[in-house]
Amino acid sequence: MAKKTRAQSRQKRHKRVRGKVSGTSARPRLNVFRSLSSIYAQLIDDTAGRTLLSASSIDGELRTSLKGKNKTEQLPNAPRPRALSKSSWTAAVSATQGASKRWQRARAKKAWNSRQNCLSSSEH
Repeated sequence: MAKKTRAQSRQKRHKRVRGKVSGTSARPRLNVFRSLSSIYAQLIDDTAGRTLLSASSIDGELRTSLKGKNKTEQLPNAPRPRALSKSSWTAAVSATQGASKRWQRARAKKAWNSRQNCLSSSEH
């Protein structure tokens, strides 16, 4: 079976979401498409079958205001990614390692028990 392309995967996701989400004039559906170089957004009224509003990073007015800015500067109200402090990073790593070690111990114990059961059943 051939591997799905990125476009085929996107179409499948789109179809699944569109089966569950529809827009009305009171509460329109927001559709966002992001390419490598641009972003497009639409507010859509599905009951009337029309686009109420559309915007794009390639629109002339918006393009001039974004020119020369990097992506984090383009969205001034967007939350900035915050760096993890050393203590929270250590806690996250420890929790992950602890869960992994517990899982490994449980798996080894299960294997040991099944081996013991096989040995005890062959003795009888």
